[in-house]
Parts: sequence; C-alpha cells; structure tokens
Amino acid sequence: MWAARRVLSSVVQRTQYAGQSGLFRNPQHGSLPELELRYLQCTCCWRSRVPVAGFETLNATLSSTNEPCKEDSRTLDACYTSEQRDAILQLLNTATPSELAGIKLLRGRKSLNIVEYRTKNGPFKTLESVVNVPLLKHKSAVVVFNSILNPGKKERKVRIQLAKFIRPEVDKSWLEDATSIVSIVCGTNKLAWAHVDRGMTVLDWQQMDCPNFLRGTYMASAYLHDVSSVVALLPSADFYIIEKPSISVQNTALFPVMAHMRAVEAMLFALLEPKNSSPESNIPPRVLNMMRVAVGHHFGLMVGESRTSGAQTVRQLMTESVIQKLPRINFPQDLLVKYRNSFQMGSRRGGEELCDALLQAVAFYELLGECS
Repeated sequence: MWAARRVLSSVVQRTQYAGQSGLFRNPQHGSLPELELRYLQCTCCWRSRVPVAGFETLNATLSSTNEPCKEDSRTLDACYTSEQRDAILQLLNTATPSELAGIKLLRGRKSLNIVEYRTKNGPFKTLESVVNVPLLKHKSAVVVFNSILNPGKKERKVRIQLAKFIRPEVDKSWLEDATSIVSIVCGTNKLAWAHVDRGMTVLDWQQMDCPNFLRGTYMASAYLHDVSSVVALLPSADFYIIEKPSISVQNTALFPVMAHMRAVEAMLFALLEPKNSSPESNIPPRVLNMMRVAVGHHFGLMVGESRTSGAQTVRQLMTESVIQKLPRINFPQDLLVKYRNSFQMGSRRGGEELCDALLQAVAFYELLGECS
C-alpha cells in the first residue's frame, strides 16, 4: 500500500550514522543529528501522507502501513448526496455507448465496457460498483462522476466534411435522398455486405467465400468469376458503399494484399456502376468508397493508426436491438438467430468482414447526419 514500505528498514539503519545524508540534516559534533521531516505517500489515493519524523514514531509508522488509509476507506457513495448519486446512476444505466462517449474519460473502450457490464450484471445500484467495470478504477470513476454532474460548457460540435469519408465527392442531397445502401467489405478470401435502409433496419447481411482470391498469379478471369458471383447476389439499392482500406503503399510487405484489394475494388466499381453515369451527366455515381479509418474513428476502434476488431461493437448493437425500444440499428429476428453465436471472443468463424460491412453502413448514415 505504501510506496516506500520497502525502504523503511534501510531508513532505520541510516539513523545510526550521523555523518550520512538521508533523514539527517546539518549534523552537529557532540550531539545527536537533527531529523529532517520526510513523508511516505499512500498509493491508494495519492493524497494521504504519513510523516517519518523521529526515532520514536518510526516503528509506529511501520506498523500502520498494513492498515488502509482513511481516505481509501471512504466509499464513493459517501462522497455524493443522494440526489447526485441518483443522477449519476440514472445516466450510467440508460445512456447509449455514443452518449457515454461524450463524457470525460469514457470515449472508446470504456463506454462499451460500461454497457457490457450492466447488460451482464444488471443496472448499477451503487457508485462503488462502477469500479468493477474494466478500465474504470477509483480515480477515473471520480472524474467521470464529476463530469456527469458538472458537464460544463459544451464545445461547439465540429461539422464533418463529406469528402473526409466518402469518395468520389458527391452532392450531399443525393445521399440524403437514398432509401437504402449496400455496404461492401473485401477480405482476403471473402466478400461481405450489409443492406441497410434509411430507417436503420438491416434488410440483408451475409458474406460469400471467394476461393480464387490471393491464389497463384492473381488470374483476372478467376477474380472476375468470384466477384461476379457476389454481385449477382447483391440486393438492389440506391448506393453501393465499398470500403477503402488504409494500407500504405510504402509498406512493401503488404503490397500483395493491397494489389488484391485494388483489383477487387476496381471490378466492383465496373460491375455495379450504371453505364450512363458520368461526371457530365446529372446522374450521381452509384458506387462510392468509404474510408476505413473514418469508420474506425467513429466507433472508437483506432489504436494509433491501426484499427481493432469491431466484433464486440456489433454484439452490443445486436443486444441493443433486442432490449431497447429505440436501438441504434434494428435487426430482424432471423438475422439475430443466424448470428447470435457469431463474433465471440476468440472465435475462428471469420466474421470480421461481416462486422466491418455492418459498421460501415451504420457509420455512413450517422456521419452523413453530422457532416456539413
């Protein structure tokens, strides 16, 4: 508990030598050395301090280090009034991940952990129980609670530019008039898609294996066969949104993967784009790219420049579709049953492309509503 517990024995030994530095200050000849006041700091709260001042208090200090500090024994619930506790618990028990992300320290993984914890264990009944949530300890919890009670002046919401996540650049009104989109994600051996309408309901959600991907010499005819087989199954929609990966051309180790992604992307554009669409015509492009990084930032999945798995986020969206009256996205019963055991931690079912296709569709509508 006490940061300097292990050095106390050496402190005792140093008190026997008047000529050495440490606890002593300006030793005088023929007299006992004068002790300099020092402190040990509690690592529980980082505020309580125990003085180490004299020989007679040293043993008492050593024995007291086994007891918790006074501040640590005070529960979180005791730090707030009943009205404040109710306000904090009400928000933590009802807020969505996106609403929780607006609270200080809860952006990203912590907001998802809170929702998962209350889904598994029921609503929070005490403030003290909040520290059981992964990544939320006593000190962080206090900051979160105070931020809920005193949100302060809200910063002006920054409007997102459409060109930041959609390419090629199109008129926003065209996208807003769309009744549904098909979100498509390419993997190393499969293609996945999610058909989602403007009412945020999943109409279709599946994937298809492509056995010729990344095989041999990347035969164009073999690639075209696999991609055409998928296109034949895609439902009709106003726009087809294809994920634009963020693989750097400078990363030579991933060049084969980048070449594979670009080849599939080009074929999808060629097969899905209507023949009469052109920059000169007044017909909007039907096939668009969406930046993978933009989707990752939207869901808090970015770690540095890398994007982590979205499986946990998709599981949470599926759960909310069942337990909430106004979920972020609605799943039909047959898809919930079909994928209820998918996307589990450590699962080898290969559902990353499915997850990414769904998250891209959700991010498309949500970012469209935020962009200028």
